[in-house]
Amino acid sequence: MAAVGSGGSTAAAGPGAVSAEALESGTASAGNVKHLALFLHEAVLVRYVDTLKLAVPSLIYTLQNNLQYVAISNLPAATFQVTYQLKILTTALFSVLMLNRSLSRLQWASLLLLFTGVAIVQAQQAGGGGPRPLDQNPGAGLVAVVASCLSSGFAGVYFEKILKGSSGSVWLRNLQLGLFGTALGLVGLWWAEGTAVARRGFFFGYTPAVWGVVLNQAFGGLLVAVVVKYADNILKGFATSLSIVLSTVASIRLFGFHVDPLFALGAGLVIGAVYLYSLPRGAAKATASASASASGPCTHQQPPGQPPPPKLSSHRGDLSTEPFLPKLLTKVKGS
Repeated sequence: MAAVGSGGSTAAAGPGAVSAEALESGTASAGNVKHLALFLHEAVLVRYVDTLKLAVPSLIYTLQNNLQYVAISNLPAATFQVTYQLKILTTALFSVLMLNRSLSRLQWASLLLLFTGVAIVQAQQAGGGGPRPLDQNPGAGLVAVVASCLSSGFAGVYFEKILKGSSGSVWLRNLQLGLFGTALGLVGLWWAEGTAVARRGFFFGYTPAVWGVVLNQAFGGLLVAVVVKYADNILKGFATSLSIVLSTVASIRLFGFHVDPLFALGAGLVIGAVYLYSLPRGAAKATASASASASGPCTHQQPPGQPPPPKLSSHRGDLSTEPFLPKLLTKVKGS
């Protein structure tokens, strides 16, 4: 091991010596942890009013997670997966009401198509489409999934409004959500199963299947962040459609779920509605403008007595005044 002196020379170090680089990295790590602790204290505790704003969506998300378990316990997995796409409709409505967001005609039509598809699936379920366990209550499952969709739409739009109205990062807001969610979950656990937990322990009943669900939910949350960062709405729509298909296939193989023409029609309408809603707005206009610009620049005659128009800037980074210059030409002019 070698130690580097102040003059840049290298000298042999003994067995117990520590290099200057290791000391600097250790000091930097300790400093980073200290700064992180001070930042979290300032952001979470000192600015407690800003933190309390996250209590509302955190409470709603906790309620939504419990409603999903009630819904999936009373509905077939394929029916739940199709019906749960109503969250797109509720999110869109809350976005219009709370964020003054406008939707295109195609998006409104896709929402109507989505509602129609879910209604057909629920009609098939109410008509006794295939055998189901005796302990399942389709009515309770439908109420739970609709309440879950409403809470999901409101919480998502409320959280977006908080993010856009403050300077806090997404990671800080997620940390605040996690703190409130953990506290609320523990309170609910103590209220409902406090005696059983005290007698049997917190991790009683954590079978391998339960741990698999926990890990799957955690991985799914990370995967959603990756999809939002690296994919677009079209790919997200395809992923949603694929999840409906996979849920249906798994329900057929594992639970003997019967797919009749009515369910296939409703699921197909939902898949088509998700795809149509995910299409970017103004795609046709963007294509038309791109083809118009590719046909060549438009030339205008200069009126007599008027000064000539200013020349394009030769600054390489001025993209607002040089949108049609090739990168190579811009580089030559700026060099």
